Amino acid sequence: MKITVKAPAKINLTLDIVGKRADGYHEVAMVMQTVSLYDTVTVERLSGEGEGITVSCPDYPDVPTDDSNIVCKAARAFFDKTRVTPAPLSITIEKEIPTQAGLAGGSTDGAAVVLALNQIFETRLSMDEMAQICAHFGSDVPFCLLGGTMLATDTGTTLKKLRAMPDCHIVICKPAISVSTAAAYAACDAREPKGFLYTDELIKRLYSRDIRGLATCLYNEFEQVMELPAINEIKREMIACKALGASMSGSGSAVYAIFLNQKKAEKCVNILKEKYNNVFLTKPLKDGCCVERVEP
Repeated sequence: MKITVKAPAKINLTLDIVGKRADGYHEVAMVMQTVSLYDTVTVERLSGEGEGITVSCPDYPDVPTDDSNIVCKAARAFFDKTRVTPAPLSITIEKEIPTQAGLAGGSTDGAAVVLALNQIFETRLSMDEMAQICAHFGSDVPFCLLGGTMLATDTGTTLKKLRAMPDCHIVICKPAISVSTAAAYAACDAREPKGFLYTDELIKRLYSRDIRGLATCLYNEFEQVMELPAINEIKREMIACKALGASMSGSGSAVYAIFLNQKKAEKCVNILKEKYNNVFLTKPLKDGCCVERVEP
């Protein structure tokens, strides 16, 4: 059997660092949103026995195809937690989501594998049960599986569904730089706590359906502490195109902007494409990974 899954990217509408725990992990409060930019992940059960997993990602030579790829960790977590007898697998990743962007391109591929294996092996797990498996190999993988608009707290693994983000147009641009997550956290640790959470304010705007107010609450603590000129330049261009607001996603380096007017969003895409290779026009989604095709 072969299952093809559409695996969406995510953006962070907010990312507040609440504090650092005694065990070294950071507590966060953030609102995450899936968007209509997808990787396509195809999982095929091969004949025979054994635990062999073959991974291919034809258009992205930088993506590892050995056991270090998160899709292998996803498959092994599925077999371990369900106690299903492992079988040889072929996993093909068609990437559209840029890597090292803060868009969860790896995490969403891992979530897609768990969803596909649940159907291939007829384990009939609920979405929540699959999300519990996903939590074993990545903090934002459960969100990528479930999708929509969610609040993430604690270390990012405690999820609460929120009112859906209002319809809008979201432009995403990924510059040719990468950001060190470790360096970003270290910079946050060196700052005094700011005493309030942008996340709380943004959630209020979600429930009042105030997209303009919501766009004024976009916030990413990593962006604030890292002060990256390339990020600021993209944001300036987006705001010049009449975006309601713009922010970096996750640990970067992708930047996104919210538009109400589609023509203004399209104009922004065209302007950014003159300088950057990875520019996308997307919309907010109400769900996460979904099965696109089933082949016997």
